[in-house]
Amino acid sequence: MKRFEKIADKMKPAFEKIAANPYLSAIRDGFIASMPIILFSSVFLLIAYLPNTWGFFWSTKVTNHLLTAYNYSMGLLSLFIAATTSKNLIDYKNLSLPKTNRINPVSVMIASQIAFIILAVKTAGSGVTLADMGTQGLLAAYIVGLIVPNIYYVCIKNNVTIKMPAQVPQNISQTFKDLIPLTSSVVVFWAFDIGFRALFDGKNLPEGIIALLSPLFTASDSYIGLAIIGGAMGFFWFIGIQGPSIVQPAVVAFEVANTAANLKLVQGGSQAMHVLTVNTQDYVMNFGGTGATLVVAYLFLIVCKSKQLRALGKATFIPVSFGVNEPVLFGAPMIMNPIFFLPMVLTPMLNVVIFKFFVTTLGMNSMIYTLPWTIPGPIGIIISTGLAPLSFIAVALMLVGDVLFYLPFVKIYDNQLLEGERKEEQKEQAEKSVGNEVGNAALAGATNDAGIDENNSTVEVEMPSENKGKATITKETNVLVLCAGGGTSGILANALNKVAKERNLPLHAAARAYGQDMDLIHDMDLVILAPQMESMKGNLKKITDAYDVQLLTTTGKQYIELTRDADKAIKFVADNIK
Repeated sequence: MKRFEKIADKMKPAFEKIAANPYLSAIRDGFIASMPIILFSSVFLLIAYLPNTWGFFWSTKVTNHLLTAYNYSMGLLSLFIAATTSKNLIDYKNLSLPKTNRINPVSVMIASQIAFIILAVKTAGSGVTLADMGTQGLLAAYIVGLIVPNIYYVCIKNNVTIKMPAQVPQNISQTFKDLIPLTSSVVVFWAFDIGFRALFDGKNLPEGIIALLSPLFTASDSYIGLAIIGGAMGFFWFIGIQGPSIVQPAVVAFEVANTAANLKLVQGGSQAMHVLTVNTQDYVMNFGGTGATLVVAYLFLIVCKSKQLRALGKATFIPVSFGVNEPVLFGAPMIMNPIFFLPMVLTPMLNVVIFKFFVTTLGMNSMIYTLPWTIPGPIGIIISTGLAPLSFIAVALMLVGDVLFYLPFVKIYDNQLLEGERKEEQKEQAEKSVGNEVGNAALAGATNDAGIDENNSTVEVEMPSENKGKATITKETNVLVLCAGGGTSGILANALNKVAKERNLPLHAAARAYGQDMDLIHDMDLVILAPQMESMKGNLKKITDAYDVQLLTTTGKQYIELTRDADKAIKFVADNIK
């Protein structure tokens, strides 16, 4: 196992570079920025179709009204993602340009949307259809969102712009400055679209990509493909890299498209057959968090005898139930702990194979909705499959299988810690025994002690005030905590805000998932980066340096301690703020 650890250590820098790649980051962050659209539209789907499970069906008119919100949000998802992806990439590229000559993000977003519309629109009779602007156009949207910023970057960096006299107001000058890069972006994709449709019998780019990659869609939805995806996320987390940050950009387009395809199948009276969906990743592969750790916290609490693991189980079973498993991963720790390598990689594989079997062999519907990742896995699976009766059995089998997979390894680790605790107790008892002997001898020879005067009367000692000796903050301080999904960062930010309010400290903390609302950074004094996002430190530092904001990183153990102990969290900020 030591040899494996050495190999993992050597591999880690390469994987961190992949995770921090600005293009993969733009894809991931662009998708995160669009998640509210997906969740918003899913609410209307639930209202429209979930009652069907109990035999209630809305009238066609009511259903059409409910689906209007879905069709013009989720139905245009790729159009929005083309804009959000380009925005995230241009924010990164702007860091290498002078502050007085940076690219206008709004112009880039507009150009990306125009270019995508040109590529995705199709004629239908005397009108046009927007069908390929939904989930089917995601891959085309990513292509546009990654190329348009580079066209702008080349133009702005080399001053290929229209320059107006100094007397012209800046807002008007900016309009002319954007004209050449915007025109260049649109013309490039307009010309490409003409050539592509001519070569591929009138197919637009989204259709062509789907046709070309259909074998890959099929392969990723197979037993082997699903197992590799689930296991890869567990593997990357084991070596200390946030697994979905590497895997998700490669599969997110497939996941979203498959969810939409499943809904159409159910609407048409067929079975939802596509297994690889957004919520399959959230609830099945990452059952209680990456590595399928839902049962781990409960095993720590119920089965283990060591004080450390029982305390950890008590502190973490609630967060893990809602998919926030960093307290378990860093608290045990499970990351880079050889005992947990096999279950962290194999348990997600087991879960997705069970789910695939229920869908493919037993005829259960796969996921037809996209719900927030923080919904507990068992509940999320049942609801996302439209309350499929077999989903209850599938969830039960996953729970049993996960317990059987993790239990032997948990017991091994528990026995190791228990033995260590017993030795420590024996050592403490021995030291205490020696200390008592020394203390008694000293007490026998003492004539007077602190707190007693010559007449043996008690001397009153001033007791410290409630906040005396505690760390404090005297100037207005804004703190942003960033983690992978906004879970543990929310716990830490809430702890900081609670203590700040109790002590009347001028501190305000906010929490975000990395890549979400990064524009907040320029209003912050301090950014705390969670250890699971260590691979993003280089990219984030460029942003914080550009806005003269202080960046702090933490170790896994330290970060979990800060989320549990608000006083330590305040002290950490007070000790490190400039």
